[in-house]
Amino acid sequence: MNLARPPLAAVSQAFRFWLALRRLVPRRKCRAFGVHGAEKGPGVEKIYVINLDREPGRWFKMEQELRHILDSSGSGLLSLTERHVAVDANAFSQEPPKDADIDPYYTLGDQLLVEPQPLVLPTQLELNAPIRMSRAEIAVARSHINVWREVASSDHAYALILEDDVWFHSGFTRYFDQAWDEVVTGCDRDGRFDVLYVSYLEVKHGAPKTFLSNNVFRPVRGLWHLSGYVLSREGAQKLLRLLPCRGPIDLWINHQFKVLDIRVTKRPIISQRRDAKSTNSYSILSTLTTIGAITSEGASLFNIRPTEHPVFAFGPEGSGHSSLAMALSMLGYRCCSDLQALPAPELERLLEGRGDRVFDAYVNIGSLDGNVRELRSRYPKAKFILTSAKGIIADDTFLSVENDLNGADIAVLHSEEPNRWQVVCEHLRCAPPACSFPTLKDLGKRPILDVAIEADQGAKCKTPRRDRSPWVIKPRKWWQGIRSVPTEDGQTGTGTFVRINDCLECLDTRRWVLRNDTFTDNLALFRPSNVEFSSGIGAALSVRREPLGVRDYTAASLCSRDQYLFGKFEAIIKAPNAPGVVTGFFLHRNSPRQEIDIEIAGNRPDRLLVNVFYNPGGEGAHFDYGYRGAPSYIELGFDASKASHRFAIEWNPCEIRWLVDDHLVHRRAIWDPTPIPHLPMALHVNIWPSRSTQLAGRINNRRLPATTIVGSIALEANSVISSPGLMISAGQVRLGSLN
Repeated sequence: MNLARPPLAAVSQAFRFWLALRRLVPRRKCRAFGVHGAEKGPGVEKIYVINLDREPGRWFKMEQELRHILDSSGSGLLSLTERHVAVDANAFSQEPPKDADIDPYYTLGDQLLVEPQPLVLPTQLELNAPIRMSRAEIAVARSHINVWREVASSDHAYALILEDDVWFHSGFTRYFDQAWDEVVTGCDRDGRFDVLYVSYLEVKHGAPKTFLSNNVFRPVRGLWHLSGYVLSREGAQKLLRLLPCRGPIDLWINHQFKVLDIRVTKRPIISQRRDAKSTNSYSILSTLTTIGAITSEGASLFNIRPTEHPVFAFGPEGSGHSSLAMALSMLGYRCCSDLQALPAPELERLLEGRGDRVFDAYVNIGSLDGNVRELRSRYPKAKFILTSAKGIIADDTFLSVENDLNGADIAVLHSEEPNRWQVVCEHLRCAPPACSFPTLKDLGKRPILDVAIEADQGAKCKTPRRDRSPWVIKPRKWWQGIRSVPTEDGQTGTGTFVRINDCLECLDTRRWVLRNDTFTDNLALFRPSNVEFSSGIGAALSVRREPLGVRDYTAASLCSRDQYLFGKFEAIIKAPNAPGVVTGFFLHRNSPRQEIDIEIAGNRPDRLLVNVFYNPGGEGAHFDYGYRGAPSYIELGFDASKASHRFAIEWNPCEIRWLVDDHLVHRRAIWDPTPIPHLPMALHVNIWPSRSTQLAGRINNRRLPATTIVGSIALEANSVISSPGLMISAGQVRLGSLN
């Protein structure tokens, strides 16, 4: 599990320059490779390189590496090498199920056995809670297992297995020959070994080990990466008998060390390249974050931009427009969809062929139906997609559009097509994301109000820095979002409509969960003991100075058991006047991450921070890009630490409104500057000390304990998910990271 690969361009460039210089050094012979015969002892007779079909550049670099080292006969190692086609996670049309090779679920306990966290005290529930492998992790595991089968059935006693993003250290030949001689000598006494690691990363506090010789040790556990290792034929057969693999392959194999004969070179002599980004997706990260094992991480920003644009999609109503629009968003397009007309400024710029448009993809826009010929003329490289569905008859308008598109660059997408990603991505020349093609109910062509949005009522608004992503629009004087009229599409009726008004005199466990985890930017661990309920007062949530190993503070958080889709959410809150401390009232979900926030920073209790995080996809899509969101500061005109005030979020499919004491202070329409979150979210209220001094100032320990009083929580919303045994997953709640 490689979590620290240098991302800097300067490091990558320097690394590539060093590799180029290294190739000027004469090639060296490695005696351990090649067919030796009985008189010379065993050798490594075969090399397998696991390489994706869509990564030919990596294979080219591996060819260069393998040519630079000679085997015992003087031929380049490339002559012993076979390229093994890797399993591609992008080819999975849905989450892969459990089978004889892979059980996609593992636990935090499995992770901590390999790499203990001495300062972390997870609960038994956390230790045993299932974690699902990412699609990338499953693909990596299947690739290795497929190679094991080849080794197990081959005539080769030993094979070197490499992933396609590695390089050989300059002293590889000398160190490998020394280690090989010692391993072979040891085998005379102990029998044939199973696995010899030559590329690995020891866990943070070191792997428990026993040295067998000067250059070889046997580990008990604690080795990450499975990117370079020698596997014996008998070892491959053992590994296949030990299947299914539970969890990431490098994690699972650590659990087999007790029944395998594992040898490891004293130092890694093959490493992962520093000029290549990992394509893996680590499922353990959010869980490690919740228990405080991860205290910082870089911005997760979507850095893939489509090259084929603009894109226009047409089709009869009900033929999958909304699903296609979401799919284009997941590919990095800024997609406008399902409207009777474009806002006038955008339509004008589009028809004039101007480059300062907001969007680069348009799906099911009624005002474009009669402009197809003009669009083809303005955009000769445009991509067109026609949607269709079984049983839906095209009307005259669509037949006219279809006729105007004769000879254009068109793909036809049938809603019944089993691999819709393939159709779309081959047409747009891009790789599909590692999640299912979205399936949404069609919104239809929604009418819009092409009028200016009213200014916020009496509230001064300031815009700090926002995320740079396809789903956050940069401020433009002429753009005020899209005011759409809600349609009767069933969205707002999803789930069970509920009304709740809880004065928080005691903990109603049917509704609320007291969290006991944390998140990256939180300097504290949430603890249930930091919440006190009182009749006539409500809930008191406190931040305290209280060292707990991974954190030096404790904090408090109350979270709904149910998730809600659209509605009004309000709380009566008195925030503390304590620098470094944040009071939050917000809706949040993961996979994909979406969020609607109200926050009050302890160093500025006269100001409100409102924010929206939007990521595309359907339920379970692993999109979590951005760490700033789209924040705005609202001047309250009073000090929220002096008295209690009523704060509210009104959320519907077309607009989000923020209210204070029943007065509207801020509102956002569709694409102002983000789409409106469209998936169910849990409701949270919390207090926590922030790692970001820009957000809340530097924490002042003399002001602690600091307490937020929540007098009541009321909501009128659609309850979508009721989970009596819910375990809150907050690994990617990164509120307020505005650095």
